[in-house]
Amino acid sequence: MQTIDETRLETDIVYRYEFLTEFIGFSDDDAKLIQTFAPHLGPKIPELVEKTYARLLSYDATARHFVPRQHGYEGSLPQNLAEIQADHPQIQFRKDHLNRYFLQLIGRSYDAKMVQYLDMVGKIHTPRAGNKQIDVPLVQMNALLGLISDMLLEFIFSSPLDAEIAFKTARAFNRLLWTQNDLINRHYATKDDVE
Repeated sequence: MQTIDETRLETDIVYRYEFLTEFIGFSDDDAKLIQTFAPHLGPKIPELVEKTYARLLSYDATARHFVPRQHGYEGSLPQNLAEIQADHPQIQFRKDHLNRYFLQLIGRSYDAKMVQYLDMVGKIHTPRAGNKQIDVPLVQMNALLGLISDMLLEFIFSSPLDAEIAFKTARAFNRLLWTQNDLINRHYATKDDVE
């Protein structure tokens, strides 16, 4: 039986990631499967981003987060929900971020820098990073990650991969997204204590 320092899980993000990935079973082989899937997923990323934003902008609860200035965005702002359209410059700015997120998943090494990046994906959607006015509720973050997971599965199983490799690739993404889910949720569980 392994001994886990539960206090350290809350303070050391790399230790937390290592525990999660070992427990869930996300391995170097899984990372390779994800990276090997890049030629199939890469060309589909724009479609994945468009579908994601079509869904985000179809609900007032999720669209409202695009009215305040996004961290790093310098252009014009929508004045209200009615002005938020898929082609608004701030939405394009956010689409670029989601595009880069998918590219990170398929193109980067899963090292300490990647762990920090995955953790920041959770943190940036809270007042603890970026714009303090943006506080995306956890239910919406979970819905978004569920949507992304489902769309990735659709792309994997409609790709030309043979059935066994498609199954292994789907499991690899599933393990990764459950790890990502924790690195989002941790910023909500104890907002006052998480750094």
